[in-house]
Amino acid sequence: MSRTEDRMAARLTEITRAAVDRCAAEIPFYRALPRDLLDGEVRRAFTETTRLIAKTLGEERAPDAVELTEIIDWSARRAADGLPLDAAIAAYLVASMTEFELLSEGSDAPELRRFAVHILRYLASVLPAVALAHLHEQQQIEGQRRDLRRDLVAALLSGEPAAELAEQSGVTLAPGYLVVLLRLAPAEPGEPGEPDVRRTVRRVQSALDADQQTDVLTALTTDGGTVLLPRAPDALERLPALLSRIGAATARPVTAAAAEADTLAAVPDALAEAEDVAALARRLRLPPGLYRLDDVLVEYQLARPGRALARLAAKLEPLAGSPVLLETARAFVRHGHNRSRTAAELRIHRNTLDYRLGKIAKLTGLDLSDADGMRILDAAVTARTLL
Repeated sequence: MSRTEDRMAARLTEITRAAVDRCAAEIPFYRALPRDLLDGEVRRAFTETTRLIAKTLGEERAPDAVELTEIIDWSARRAADGLPLDAAIAAYLVASMTEFELLSEGSDAPELRRFAVHILRYLASVLPAVALAHLHEQQQIEGQRRDLRRDLVAALLSGEPAAELAEQSGVTLAPGYLVVLLRLAPAEPGEPGEPDVRRTVRRVQSALDADQQTDVLTALTTDGGTVLLPRAPDALERLPALLSRIGAATARPVTAAAAEADTLAAVPDALAEAEDVAALARRLRLPPGLYRLDDVLVEYQLARPGRALARLAAKLEPLAGSPVLLETARAFVRHGHNRSRTAAELRIHRNTLDYRLGKIAKLTGLDLSDADGMRILDAAVTARTLL
């Protein structure tokens, strides 16, 4: 009885045609290919593979380094052309089954066993190489995609032309964006939430993508970063809930500054506004949450350079020797002059609070029963914090 490799060579055309037809029938990717491509490039690839199987079977060996290099190179090119890894692996398995079924007819048991062992040996060598080639190519493609998107975000934020980068990265630009600067609170040392750049970035990006149902343009680090959300009527209203989900995903409280850009050309100005708001939130030690310029208008204006800021801060200089009175003034302002909440935070009786407020009024000369006196106290506390 003739050897299997000899019969493979004699029936090469029949085997490769059957393998291609079966792949086209059973594998969705190949089913979608044009018939001329199946009968041309695909069939040529199957023919070369069948020849290699026959050659290595005759020599009782697995593919050598040179042959594996050619397989890897071919697989990488097919991956770059869009052949999915699952379809590539399925094609090898379907073709091998087709060959085995066609060639097992009339084979005796020892020859059939010899062929089966060789097919498994061949696949054990080739499939890891194919998977490696595809994964490496996908990593290259994904790396290029990340680089393009990063360059696109940088171009938008700096006001540079972005249309070509958007086209190359497959992004459809929105007419305008909501520019959001995220700041994640530090993770507790030694806790499961301790900073991990890749994990943190992945979780933030996943929360953003899930909210928008698309890939969101970002420039993220382990501490937060910049986010460009397509401008929509409800974008700002939805943002607090989104920040809450990001906080839950990272186990870290989130502070965000946001500004709207009606057009792409306005994005750099929106970024500058958001940066000013974020800087104020840090200087004022505001609690986690969402802040816009409208939320810190007075503080923003007070922070502008000028003699008034120092003179306002000086209003509280008489309290410098009494940290208790200074903290009382801050808490009183922080709670909007609500005496009950102020007393509760400081854990003192209302009468004690009234006594302290009286001392503050006496030392500073501010009348805290008067609207003007209250307004100056508010501004003075902010000014002292900003300096």
